[in-house]
Amino acid sequence: EFFENEHVRVGQKVLAEQDSAAAQQYVRQGCPTALRADLWALILNISNQPEDILYYEQLKSNVIQHNLLVDSLIYKDVKLTASNDDYYFVFEDYLYQVLLCFSRDTSVLEHFTYSSATPPKSYIRGKLGMEEYAVFYPPNGVIPFHGFSMYVAPLCFLYHEPSKLYQIFREMYVRFFFRLHSISSHPSGIVSLCLLFETLLQTHLPQLFYHLREIGAQPLRISFKWMVRAFSGYLATDQLLLLWDRILGYNSLEILAVLAAAVFAFRAVNLMEVTSLAAAEAVLADLSTLKVMPLLQIFLFATVT
Repeated sequence: EFFENEHVRVGQKVLAEQDSAAAQQYVRQGCPTALRADLWALILNISNQPEDILYYEQLKSNVIQHNLLVDSLIYKDVKLTASNDDYYFVFEDYLYQVLLCFSRDTSVLEHFTYSSATPPKSYIRGKLGMEEYAVFYPPNGVIPFHGFSMYVAPLCFLYHEPSKLYQIFREMYVRFFFRLHSISSHPSGIVSLCLLFETLLQTHLPQLFYHLREIGAQPLRISFKWMVRAFSGYLATDQLLLLWDRILGYNSLEILAVLAAAVFAFRAVNLMEVTSLAAAEAVLADLSTLKVMPLLQIFLFATVT
């Protein structure tokens, strides 16, 4: 009880001082629920100024004026993912707003300067192949894929003001999430996470690793989808937010690979008995009851040699 109150008090002090670096350090220990929204905004340097709100309003009017082909991808994705989710279906309207605006936000293109990906281009009708008539399509250069809306859904719990929600998501995307679906050698990139996951499993649970490979249930086939979505839609929301606290705190996605390995460790006894990919997937089908911090602690401390 004392520690909890003390942790809240320190968090309030960090917020009062508006110190972004201190906030980042602080959330490594997790965030009190009441302070999370403000601490994350401080770490991401989002202040929701009048000009930010105006920018968001302009994006919204752009959505109303112009239909894009990607809009139907966005509608379909929200319908197939968040709308069927017990936690997130209530945020459907928020998700459409944020994602439709995002697809039209050309400021997102800036992240391609440090991404290994190249935004897709399209040509103005009748001008195919003429560089000066090339436009980025969609305008933000990001084609949404199945599950994309799950990057936004958990943030709806924290931010109820659309323009703020929008800015937080955009910043989370250009700092972190784009790395989960583009190929690069960056330590937080999906390739590095896959490698880290396999290395952790092979080093600390060699028997399990080889057993699963033997029966054609490559562990990575199962964990890949968790990591690509940063576990959104797999964990209970309160647990997911604790996980994302650490992503922000350590400015890294590597914890996703560690958690994925920890889940396998936690279910190792059952997994050693399965004889097929389908059975292995069934053992790992429901992660909604897992508690993130104990899992990580047990795994990290059990594996320190």
